[in-house]
Amino acid sequence: MRDSTIARNYAEALLALARKANDLAGWGTMIGDVALAVENDERLRNFLQAPQVSATQKNAVLAKAFQDRMPRLLVRFIQALVTNRRQMLLPEIADQYRSLVDEVEGRIHAQVTVARPASEEERSAIGRALSRTIGKQVVPHLTVNPDILGGVVVRVGDQVMDGSVRKRLSTLRSRMVHGARG
Repeated sequence: MRDSTIARNYAEALLALARKANDLAGWGTMIGDVALAVENDERLRNFLQAPQVSATQKNAVLAKAFQDRMPRLLVRFIQALVTNRRQMLLPEIADQYRSLVDEVEGRIHAQVTVARPASEEERSAIGRALSRTIGKQVVPHLTVNPDILGGVVVRVGDQVMDGSVRKRLSTLRSRMVHGARG
């Protein structure tokens, strides 16, 4: 089985546990924090990967480290990952978990390119406009690219909506050239 499929299966199990605890967001934050630590803390990563340290020893350390910081079920979930030698999938499991929560809550993410930095008010307006257009709650992730001259380019999954001034000028130029020939 591929790692992404395995991570998705664990994320689904984590979602079921988080639903049982009635705290999707809180569990998402906690698993995200652990995943970030695995990615960024070399000592933790080396400890979790060390073959000379048994799963039992790793689980004892994790239990002690997280006992007052996380729900017992979440700690046991992480320990199950260690027991099954899947602890290094934590970052991918956290990503898959966020995607599942987004699906459950009817939320999608959009990559939005703008010509200049946007204020928080403009970001909110873009999010509201996209939500109305798409019919779901949209979380915009803005990047700045002055080459588009103005307007916005929105990418949701594999769909692209190009409302940039550059695209409009290109379309106008094309109409003028083809219109002049006809």
